[in-house]
Amino acid sequence: MTEQGAARVLTAGLVGYGMAGRDFHGDLLRQAGGRVTDVVTGDPERAARAAGDWPGVRVHRDLDGLLAGPRPDVLVVASPTGVHAEHALAGLEAGIPVVVDKPLAMDHRAAVSVVRRAEATGTPLTVFHNRRWDAEQLTLARVLAEGTLGDAHRFERRWERWRPVPKDRWRENAVGRGGGLLLDLGPHLVDAALQLFGPVAAVRAELRALTTPTEDDVFLALDHVSGTISHLWAGSLVGAPGPRTRVLGSAGAFLVPGHGDSPGPFDALAPGTGSTGLLVRGAETVPVPTAPGEPADFYRAVTRWLLDDGEAPVDPWDAVAVAAVLDAARRSARTGSRELL
Repeated sequence: MTEQGAARVLTAGLVGYGMAGRDFHGDLLRQAGGRVTDVVTGDPERAARAAGDWPGVRVHRDLDGLLAGPRPDVLVVASPTGVHAEHALAGLEAGIPVVVDKPLAMDHRAAVSVVRRAEATGTPLTVFHNRRWDAEQLTLARVLAEGTLGDAHRFERRWERWRPVPKDRWRENAVGRGGGLLLDLGPHLVDAALQLFGPVAAVRAELRALTTPTEDDVFLALDHVSGTISHLWAGSLVGAPGPRTRVLGSAGAFLVPGHGDSPGPFDALAPGTGSTGLLVRGAETVPVPTAPGEPADFYRAVTRWLLDDGEAPVDPWDAVAVAAVLDAARRSARTGSRELL
């Protein structure tokens, strides 16, 4: 590490200071030793909150205001999904490195345009696929790399919760503007499957809106080129969530029973402190030690990427691949057919 890179603190401008901007990006930046110097929000309450969280922060009513002043090291786009591409392109045109919250854009075509513009301008771009740094993902990746499961033939992951009365916010209500679980939780689920089991050849999907204007009940079946099949669920009207993750292989299975923010009946099987998941062979269960790493490592990687010539934590073309799967899921749900990629 260069002396300059070791001494500098990553400075960030957050576009949006709602749940994503404050509770995810802001918190992880703080944990990684970074500092938020600028916030874009037109909400007076959020502006006051930002000033209390980050003394001396510059608050701007719009992105143009931020881009017209002193530049932070990175622009973090944490605005609603429907304007991700617009805000990312503005940052790229201004020549400021950009982190975009998932999904990168509303669809595959827009995602491609953003990445190509980053390449054309030579401006660094990455995407906040932060769940790659979750304990279950890190631990499962290690288990697969060690060959403990043999040949993995099925991957299952659920992001389910019991929320019969939906929240009144854009994520639930923004029809056609990025609301709904397919674009909220779907990118996490699909990115996990692609990272672990490689490219997808075909997609089958079921999408329903049970309690909200946008889809709140999502199921995706992915046929990977490798031969593995992924079954992915996201739902808000799920009285019995879980199990969170299950991978079936020729030499056994890997099971993560539950998830901390979505309590369910499988939580009683949790392996305890120091372990993430179980290696299961019939009635035999063995706790699996948690792999090293934590969510704040994403912004530690961003710091190395921008201040010390490290690699981007997420290749933006990975986010384009996720967008292609999500587009195919919409087509499949509409036609009832298995969609080829």
